[in-house]
Amino acid sequence: MKTLLLTTCCTLLMAASLFADDAKIYTIPLKDIDGKDATLKTYAGKPLLIVNVASKCGFTPQYTGLEAVWRKYKDKGLMVLGFPSNDFGAQEPGTNEEIKQFCASKFDVTFPMFDKVQVKGDGQSPLYAALTGAESPVPGPVKWNFGKFLIGRDGKILARFDSKVTPDSPELTKAIEDALAAK
Repeated sequence: MKTLLLTTCCTLLMAASLFADDAKIYTIPLKDIDGKDATLKTYAGKPLLIVNVASKCGFTPQYTGLEAVWRKYKDKGLMVLGFPSNDFGAQEPGTNEEIKQFCASKFDVTFPMFDKVQVKGDGQSPLYAALTGAESPVPGPVKWNFGKFLIGRDGKILARFDSKVTPDSPELTKAIEDALAAK
């Protein structure tokens, strides 16, 4: 119990400190889908669309739309980043390799994918603690798979969209285009 409490407190403190200096979002330790160490620093200066994804969800067809958004805007600088999670209805039970294979074979996903993470609860990823914590401009837990966070070129959270907002929706398209236009 003490270990769990300590872990939770450390995660919350890390999340709070990350948004004290927005660029620190780029220093959060991550792993890519192949298990290699990564950070968002690779994408500094570019708008990011961070999405918690799952392979066995009613929203899984959004992979098609996310890939279309990626292909449409990647040359303008947008990065679509997928973070598999099994937090909602156990709808992402696969290993990273199985997830990678599924995404490639079923949806021709070419945007960057990351290691499976927890987006809520005691084992919450520091990235999601930062995105949803009290210091976030859009605090509160992610409610389901395919929640979307749009991050500006400066590392600040610009907008948050729930699962029902499709990748090709007018409000998400406008937010992406505004983020791309900002210098």
